[in-house]
Amino acid sequence: MSTLSKSALTGACTAVLIAVAACGTGAPAQDAKDAPQGGPPPMPAPVTLSSRPDAGPGEKLFIEKCVMCHGPNGMGTGLLARRMDVALLEEREDLPADYVIQAARMGIGNMPAIPRGEVSDADMQLIADYLASKTPRDMGGTMEGDTR
Repeated sequence: MSTLSKSALTGACTAVLIAVAACGTGAPAQDAKDAPQGGPPPMPAPVTLSSRPDAGPGEKLFIEKCVMCHGPNGMGTGLLARRMDVALLEEREDLPADYVIQAARMGIGNMPAIPRGEVSDADMQLIADYLASKTPRDMGGTMEGDTR
C-alpha cells in the first residue's frame, strides 16, 4: 500500500470517527430539574468509619469487616430483605452473639464462611457482642416494663 493510500485511509477513518462522535440521539439534553420524576429511590449514603466517629470497638469492626454486605447498600441486606422483616443486622433485636459467631464461621445461605485468618476469634466476639447488644431502646423504642 502506498504512502498516499495510507494517508487517504487514515484521513477517511478520522473523518468517520469525528462524524460518529458528533452524532447525538436527536433529543434535547435535559437539565436535572427537568428530569422525569419517579424511578428508583436514591441509594443510601455508605456507612464508613468516618460517618461514625464515636463507634465502639465492635461497631468499628462491623463497619470494617461486615457492612460492605450487611449495610444499607449491601447484597446480604438485599437477600435478607426477601425473607426477613428487618434485614439490616444492626437493626435486628434477635441476634444472640453465639448465633452471629456460628453463622459467620459456618456460613449461612449465600453468606460464605468467615475463617479465622480473616477475622480473629476476639474480633468476631466483639462484632457478635455489638450485634447482640441491640435492644428496642437502642432503636428508639421502649423495653417491656420501661416507663420512660
